[in-house]
Parts: sequence; structure tokens; C-alpha cells
Amino acid sequence: MKVCIVGVGAIGGMLGARLSERGECEVSAVARGPTLDSLKTHGWQLQEGGRLIRSRVRATNDARDLGPQDVVIVAVKGPALASAAAQIAPLCGPDTAVVTAMNGVPWWFGYGTKIGDEPLRSVDPVGQIAAAIPIERVIGCVAHLSAASIAPGISRHVKGRRLVIGEAMRLGSVSARVERCGQLLSNAGFDLSTTADIRYEIWYKLWGNMTMNPISAITGASTDQLLADPLVRNFCSAAMEEACEIGSRLGCSINESPEDRHAITGMLGPFKSSMLQDVEARRTIELDGIVTVVREIGQRLGCSTPNIDAILGITRLFGRVRGLYP
Repeated sequence: MKVCIVGVGAIGGMLGARLSERGECEVSAVARGPTLDSLKTHGWQLQEGGRLIRSRVRATNDARDLGPQDVVIVAVKGPALASAAAQIAPLCGPDTAVVTAMNGVPWWFGYGTKIGDEPLRSVDPVGQIAAAIPIERVIGCVAHLSAASIAPGISRHVKGRRLVIGEAMRLGSVSARVERCGQLLSNAGFDLSTTADIRYEIWYKLWGNMTMNPISAITGASTDQLLADPLVRNFCSAAMEEACEIGSRLGCSINESPEDRHAITGMLGPFKSSMLQDVEARRTIELDGIVTVVREIGQRLGCSTPNIDAILGITRLFGRVRGLYP
């Protein structure tokens, strides 16, 4: 079985290293710059549990070198997806599955819902991604784990191993190819769940990330510090209530309160959000797939989002002033 990782950052590097170590499939990578140099010289490198996992990998900056794959795992940051999408076509044969292991709401999220089949402009402004990656190929993936990219081509596993996968097309059941991908990832050491409703899983994770990520990026605070401030905590809760209303209209109703979710976040202990890590590394922030898109969906559904608007406006300005958001 051939598996290609497109985007070897923290999550992509962890997925590639663990799949390669298991040895059930041939794992290649599409990367560029210093990350590509590192992969060619040192192979997969993952720091985990006091040990360094290393294995050889065929890495290239041109997907045409690799040919059709059985599974393509896309793990790039949201802002890089439009350019990365062009590398997907040479990797796809008739039955290739494309697994999107990314933060936030993907471009295909609206298909088959009340917001319509038109790609979400916040994440796919001109439909370039939708044209390059047909939804029929897509398996959505939600990662409930923490990892960091400590150097080009080197990932460090922090905590958690849970992955949830399901068809982007609403089939009403778990498909055979989702089961196959799930078994592959489970054998590689991930706590794997399959679902017939991946949109709910995406929305539920977003429900917490939509506030913790941008506010931590602006303030430089870890999640425990954010939750310890009652004014910040209440502001997050108010924005989450707006997202709950949007979700309920989409068929992604969340039967928890914001305080329930804060309690879950609190149990994870102090950690830096992925967006804060991007700010500290001077990388472009993933604002559109985590916040802008929520506002867009709210507008399409006629939902008022004053608190989400405030988070978006302040974080967008913060990013632009620092050259981290276009």
C-alpha cells in the first residue's frame, strides 16, 4: 500500500514517522525547502516518549516523481493548501483516497448542508482547491493530539493520539475505505475512531479552537492562563454560544455548555495553542479556517456573530501588523 504525506509539519511528520515505523505501507512525502532537505538527509524524525523514531523516506518537491498513491494525507497549514492542492492530482489514481488532516473547517464542509455546495470563500476563494481535489475522494480527519515542529523535518509528540475519520460525502454509514484507512492508522499506534458524520467532529473541535487559538496568539498566554481570567473566559463562552447556534442550524448540534468544554480544556493542563506557536515562529496564522469561515457560515445562515466578529477583527489586525496574515 502506498501512502504519501503532503505537508510535513508537526502532524504530518508524526503521521509519516509512525506509519513508516509500523512498516505496513510505503510512505513517501511531498515537501519543500529545509524540510525537504532534512527528509532527504535524515528521513522521518519523531521525538516521542524519550526516544527518536527514525526511518528512511522517499521525499520530493514534485509529486510527479511519486506517481499514484492509495492514500494521500494532506497535513499542510490552511494558508498553504491552495498551492499544495496542485500537487495532489499526480498522486491520484482511480481509487485514491485523500485524507485531510488539518485544523479548522475545510473547503468541502458545506456540501450537502443548508449553506450549499459552493466552496467556502474564506478557505477556497476561487474554488481552486475544490477543482483540484474532488469531494468524492475526500476522507475528513480530526486530530485530537498535540505535536510540535521543533525543526524542519523533526516533529515532537506532546500528548494525545486520537484521530477521527469519516467520508466528506454524507453516506449515512462508515465506508469500506474509511475502515481500511482507520485500520492502517490504528496499527500505527493512533487511537482511531470512524464516524458517519465527520462534520460534527470538525465542528466540535472548532468550537474550542475558535476562541483559544486566536486569543492565545494575541496575548501570548497559555490555555490555562486564558481560562483563569474570568473576563476572557466569559468572552470565549459568548463566542462559543454563537458557534453553537450556527452548528445547530447546520445539523451539528453540540449538547454541552461552554463551561463543559472549558473543563475539558483545563484537564489538558498548560499548553500553547497551534496559532500561538505559529506567531512565535513567525509563520502565517491559520485564521481563515478557524475564525473567518465561522463568520462566513453564520452570515449565510443569517446568524448574528458579534463576539466572533470581534475575535476575527482583532486577530486579523494583529496578524497584519506583524506580517503574519495577508
